[in-house]
Amino acid sequence: MKAFPLIPAAGLLLAASASAQIPANGPIGTVERGRYVCELPGDAGGDAGIHQPDEDFTIASASRYRSPQGNGTYLRRGDVLTMSSGPRNGDQYAVISPVFLRKIENGQPGQLRCYRRER
Repeated sequence: MKAFPLIPAAGLLLAASASAQIPANGPIGTVERGRYVCELPGDAGGDAGIHQPDEDFTIASASRYRSPQGNGTYLRRGDVLTMSSGPRNGDQYAVISPVFLRKIENGQPGQLRCYRRER
């Protein structure tokens, strides 16, 4: 029988925490169907949000999305939506409410926010 070196548990925990600070675990779910409009925060002297049309997408069914770049599938685990195929493969969003998402950047919800505008 071949022996394998033991890796200290603390090292495994450190490596896991460095790669993702918002865990994509929990029950599998879906996101409200409809068009999601994405924007960056504006400022007090102008618009409340600055539309980012290339970031918009539509949830078409329980596992499919459409975007200006093309179509793909998504997976929701707990409060994390992950684009799992297509042109947005790997993009993640924190589910803040049933119709409000924030794109995850560097393991944390970032400034880009997306909200469901219509069905």
